[in-house]
Amino acid sequence: MRCIHILIQGIVQGVGFRPFLHRLAQTHQIHGWVRNTSGGLEGILEGENDALKCFLLELETSPPPLSSIEKIDTFPIKNSFGYTEFTIRESHIDTGSTLVSPDIGICPECASELFTPSNRRYRYPFINCTNCGPRYTIIKALPYDRKRTVMEAFPMCENCQKEYHNIHDRRYHAQPDCCSICGPQAFYFSNDSVSKTADDPFSASQKLLSMGGILAIKGIGGFHLACDARNVDAVTRLRQRKHRSSKPLAIMCRSLEVVHRICNITQTEEQLLLSPARPIVLLSKREKNKLSHLSFSSRLGVMLPYTPLHMLLMDQTYGGPDTLIMTSANISECPVILDNIEAVTKLGEIADGFLLHNRVIQNRCDDSLLMEWEGRAYYFRKSRGYAPYPLLFNQNVDGIFAMGAEQKASFALGRDFHVFFSPHIGDMKNAETFSHYKETVETYQKLFCLKPSLYVCDLHPDYLSTQEAIHAAKELNVPLIQVQHHWAHMASCMADNSLSSSCFGIIWDGTGLGTDGTIWGGEFLIGDYQTFSRIGSIRPIQLPGADKAIQEIGRIALSLIHDAGVTDPSVVPLDSDKCSLLIKLLSPTLSPKASSIGRLFDGVCALILQKSYADYEGEGAARIESLSPVETPDSLTQPLQKLSYPLHFYMENKMRIFDTRPMIFDICRDLKCNISANHIALRFMVTLCCMALNQCLFLNQKKLPVVLSGGVFQNRFLLSGITKLLRDNGFTVYTHKQVSTNDEGICFGQLAIAQKKKPQ
Repeated sequence: MRCIHILIQGIVQGVGFRPFLHRLAQTHQIHGWVRNTSGGLEGILEGENDALKCFLLELETSPPPLSSIEKIDTFPIKNSFGYTEFTIRESHIDTGSTLVSPDIGICPECASELFTPSNRRYRYPFINCTNCGPRYTIIKALPYDRKRTVMEAFPMCENCQKEYHNIHDRRYHAQPDCCSICGPQAFYFSNDSVSKTADDPFSASQKLLSMGGILAIKGIGGFHLACDARNVDAVTRLRQRKHRSSKPLAIMCRSLEVVHRICNITQTEEQLLLSPARPIVLLSKREKNKLSHLSFSSRLGVMLPYTPLHMLLMDQTYGGPDTLIMTSANISECPVILDNIEAVTKLGEIADGFLLHNRVIQNRCDDSLLMEWEGRAYYFRKSRGYAPYPLLFNQNVDGIFAMGAEQKASFALGRDFHVFFSPHIGDMKNAETFSHYKETVETYQKLFCLKPSLYVCDLHPDYLSTQEAIHAAKELNVPLIQVQHHWAHMASCMADNSLSSSCFGIIWDGTGLGTDGTIWGGEFLIGDYQTFSRIGSIRPIQLPGADKAIQEIGRIALSLIHDAGVTDPSVVPLDSDKCSLLIKLLSPTLSPKASSIGRLFDGVCALILQKSYADYEGEGAARIESLSPVETPDSLTQPLQKLSYPLHFYMENKMRIFDTRPMIFDICRDLKCNISANHIALRFMVTLCCMALNQCLFLNQKKLPVVLSGGVFQNRFLLSGITKLLRDNGFTVYTHKQVSTNDEGICFGQLAIAQKKKPQ
């Protein structure tokens, strides 16, 4: 007989780990106990030597599917305690810290029970078990026990208690376990009427949706606004009320079969849709020009129901729509709404009805968004289903607080070799989003016992994240490092691929403050985590009216043609009087300049679509991508170089600059010759691909590894085209794998740089 003390670290709470250990102990006739601690799991195991070996082997090789073991420590104990059974003890609070599971989409077993009339949880919208359900969004503190979650407000009934204590039950020690007798309740609200009848909330909601109404839905991590996705009038009303005139809208489909009727799906995309994270996946429409009221693009953001509430809402029982718009419910770029009263108050002029419930959302968590790229997930927004799961870093990053940027604000906090990423926060341009940002930092510090020893942020002094880092570093008397925006992008992709030596970075985005005080965004860099140099860029674009030009992209079009020597202003979507006024601003002293691919896309979009305003950041790039007759260059029958506009470069300040003027001149000529917008858009993107290759051949003759990062690389055509051209010419190319390519991923690069530059 042997006796050991076992310690297990990782995601081992909220994923059925203690029940798994109990059943494993029974199988191998092991006695003792196990309990949650603030640092993970610990226990005392007694049994025969061979039995303990088999126990530990099975623990390592076949743990619960949703768990993630990072470390198992065992320590021999000389004396036996003489335990006669195996028990799960009450959790122990100590000074350690463990990991928290993300929210998990409904499992097949719970989904089956949900629609089984004989089951006592038939049509109960909060059904869950040890394999699925809310985790991060309901937790208040660790260890993960019911009394430290919002489920503390719902004491279990006798039947749920029996399941909770039955080792053979799937809900054995499932902390959110509940039923219609003891758990949260859903109800429908419209005007002054409230119904709490079991089936009525979903009947009323489906009736509203079928009649073309707009429904506000309280989900697992915030509110959504929904309407029948096939009802063009309903979608138009939602767009008008939400002031979202053209931005693509995500949809939720009742089943995978419904998705197949709308989109073409690869096997990898199907796996991503069905994964426990249940993200929004960008899929290719079966017919490019169909469903244009949902998305002007050939791609559509699609997700499947991931909670029992969503499954009931989309069930066929009451004949509701099989495809719903499912967009975040927020007001004017504020965070997604959490509270019932706040929702009814703030969404009263948008929603016609409300599907609510009385379970508190403790931690806000928006939907994740990704596309399939080279057989894996390529993230645009990594949030629900993934956060707060950390990444393991190959260096100690303890105490490094990387505060991110402004667009798609996020943070990355270090503890030992773990990097904890925030869920989606949004563009940090108002007090509400900034408050959400600070609250989430505080939540992470509390949950994971994080203490800052160094802050790292962007160079831009006006970013709220920069100001917060400066303030916090001063208040706590810890060092502060500021990192240039595009260097952080490059370092993020390097760290994402575990690269340690010098790399060549192609970093393209919309806006980032350069070390020279100007706006960058079309950069070619060489560097590592210690230093970098800017060796290539594009010709800077003047922005008449500064930030006004980012919204009124017709101003950028005027700037481009003026710079290119095009004298006919009719190609610009602005009236002649306005053109005359704005031309006066086009001088080095009156208008800032931006060497930005994002701004170049905006200007070209304004030219070829005669579109004077952008409704949201990045619309210009998305519009041009959608115009292309092919999604990727692989579909083209001729070499890219034959489609490209002529490339011109010049040297300035020891940098090789892509001269945009000849290309803009040729685009204007094509417009005058009535060449289709589709063909011009294709040639423009092909030109950027060829330009990237040309710069790499000239500037990266040592064939350093090439990393691609920045929001522009959400463009599938550019990502595919540049990657293929570089690989065909002997370069090794790395793209993002675990963090987003846009500004959400910047904090990872900041952290990686700070780890190397931190004071010793």
